[in-house]
Amino acid sequence: MLDRSSSAFDADAADQPLSDAAAGFAKEQLKSFIERIERLEEEKKTIADDIKDVFAEAKGTGFDVKALREVLKIRKADPDQLAEHQANVDLYLQALGMVGG
Repeated sequence: MLDRSSSAFDADAADQPLSDAAAGFAKEQLKSFIERIERLEEEKKTIADDIKDVFAEAKGTGFDVKALREVLKIRKADPDQLAEHQANVDLYLQALGMVGG
């Protein structure tokens, strides 16, 4: 739904006709953006399918997919934030008597 009350839609500008060249350029530029986004979305879907296939392959050879996802999450994390998070988890486990300390 187009919100014509937003600042992105200027009613005065809409009433002013664009030159044919400007309109053609804007149309082609818009079409280019849309087509690029569509291609990237398709690539993203293909990559997501490939990742799913790799997880299925790993599971088929006996790896725990949940553990693999956790390892990936840890590898992506900032080391300082990861250390702080782990310290908090350890503290909470200790407070609950779930680990020695």
